Amino acid sequence: MKDEADETDGTGGEADGASAAADDAAADTEAAARARRLAAWHGSERTLAHGPAEGRIAERLAALTAALTTGTTAGTPPYGGDGWVDVYGDGIVEELERRVAGLLGMEAAAFFPTGTMAQQIALRCWAGRTGDPVVAVHPLAHLEVHERDAYVTVSGLRAVRPTGEPRPPTAEEIRGVDEPFGTLALELPLRDAGFVLPAWEELVEVVEAARERDAVVHFDGARLWECTAHFGRELPEIAALADSVYVSFYKSLGGISGAALAGPETLVAEARAWRHRYGGQLFQQWPAALAALDGLDRELPRLPSYVAHARVVAKALRKAFTAAGVGWSRVHPEVPHTHQFQVWLPYPAAVLDEAGVRLAEETRTTLFRRWREPGPPGLAMTEVTVASPALEWTADDVTAAVDAFLATVRELMDGDGGPAPQGGQALP
Repeated sequence: MKDEADETDGTGGEADGASAAADDAAADTEAAARARRLAAWHGSERTLAHGPAEGRIAERLAALTAALTTGTTAGTPPYGGDGWVDVYGDGIVEELERRVAGLLGMEAAAFFPTGTMAQQIALRCWAGRTGDPVVAVHPLAHLEVHERDAYVTVSGLRAVRPTGEPRPPTAEEIRGVDEPFGTLALELPLRDAGFVLPAWEELVEVVEAARERDAVVHFDGARLWECTAHFGRELPEIAALADSVYVSFYKSLGGISGAALAGPETLVAEARAWRHRYGGQLFQQWPAALAALDGLDRELPRLPSYVAHARVVAKALRKAFTAAGVGWSRVHPEVPHTHQFQVWLPYPAAVLDEAGVRLAEETRTTLFRRWREPGPPGLAMTEVTVASPALEWTADDVTAAVDAFLATVRELMDGDGGPAPQGGQALP
């Protein structure tokens, strides 16, 4: 049925058309900007880390082929190039599940197409087993910020907040929650608070506090792989604190996609049933499984070195910002807990985005990627990941890149007639 405005004078149709045209133009502009960013990043000879979205399809296919022929777990019979593709999760997918369960010291593991699905099913299963639909979860956790309230809208669960501070909850805060809860969900590390982790003793105490309240413990361990250096413990000892653990294959391991939920055999069996109901029983997943196995072989052993070098990079960034006269800046945490951390600068995100792209185009160096303004306007934040390409960067290399980046920021601010940086002086 046509809108009443269309029936009377036609202005509604014209307005709708103009709006659609504006939307199309905006989409074209963003597509062009994205293509420019990716080309600049991809063409860089020096970068702290290669982003997952900047690889070309042919390059990714070549990497998968290499994984079949270089002696990785996935390259040995029967999962080499002559092995059969999986069908509904057998073969290479089962191999990946066994591998993950062994690495985490868990009875079993199930492969999922997304971490969001794995998380939701884990919480749903625990709510059914405990008889309690309440989840104790941090307001900055992935469950709250990045999953569109799925555990509430899909499974009918609800949350209590142990703390609102931008850090993991303490044992006293867990004990102080003023109503019962069936599951404590802990994100390790807490990404949106700066990839922060508790001390090992603090984590043990938090888990003990949840047990005192007869709650089960679930680890959102999308990035659990790189937590061993901070905790000074191996993966099985860390995972043993929890009743279930979710891990990702692309956030740290360079995989294509996918995740795993690990825990007791009975829980994983139930999770497989719900995976089917949620539409996660995919016909074939061998490319994602192969890339995950390759990541476990290639990237997992390197993660401690990335964490160590992240501390070198973070220290160099702090010193470079201070030496450049930036009125306010922050590297958070000052000593990174993992190989990822936040950088805050007092400039508009759009200016910093443009400066980063120009630096890559003109010097073939990628220092930072996308910036956003999660707080006051003009105060921007980016996430820095230190991975294999960064290991050859010295502190002097970081300083030189920062100087070039900030010089471009100054030119943009001066050229656009923009305001001086908030909270401090303009760059010299």
